[in-house]
Amino acid sequence: MSAPNGLTLWGMGTVRQLRPHWMLAELGLDYEYFPVHPRSGETKTAEFLRINPRHKVPVLRHGTMVITESAAIIEYLGDAFPVPAGVYVPRDPAGRARLNEWCYFIVSELDATSLYIVRRHGGLKHIYGEAPVAVEGAKDYFREQLGAVDDRIGATLVPEGFSIADILMVTCLDWAADERIPLPPNAAAYHAGMKQRPAYQAACAKAYQKS
Repeated sequence: MSAPNGLTLWGMGTVRQLRPHWMLAELGLDYEYFPVHPRSGETKTAEFLRINPRHKVPVLRHGTMVITESAAIIEYLGDAFPVPAGVYVPRDPAGRARLNEWCYFIVSELDATSLYIVRRHGGLKHIYGEAPVAVEGAKDYFREQLGAVDDRIGATLVPEGFSIADILMVTCLDWAADERIPLPPNAAAYHAGMKQRPAYQAACAKAYQKS
């Protein structure tokens, strides 16, 4: 059955899929959900390719609008729906720039440049090939980049409160923990605190459910 607000989400099983589930939980939004794993083969069916020809998840549909890329999805949700107290969505250029600085750093330097290299040539080496030097270099780069911002990490990444940057950062720290990459002290304390949020725990239960 379709959700009354017209939201449908595809994707489960990885930290990138966790992100939209978490944002939806923070906003208290109901949604129709298809637990499609990125490597199950379901993303290459004719039905799914009509939704996203790049055969990737997560995918969010809101009415007739289809959005891919986890960071874009969670940003859209914060802009499109009312946010509860304690969730920060900047409405001014300066606030948006400060938040985007964190988001772009996390997505480009921690996720794509570091953690996905580890995933690609470690956990998925049967697909992409083994590259142990690249994997160790990526882990070192992750530690260097995260260490460079560790003194800026408090209870949340921006002082105004919880934001989409926190969703991106925590999911990357989850990923790092899975790869046994040690975290610097502020990041470790921040990570432990964020994992206590009820919306995070509810999202994990949904995104990591047994399919």
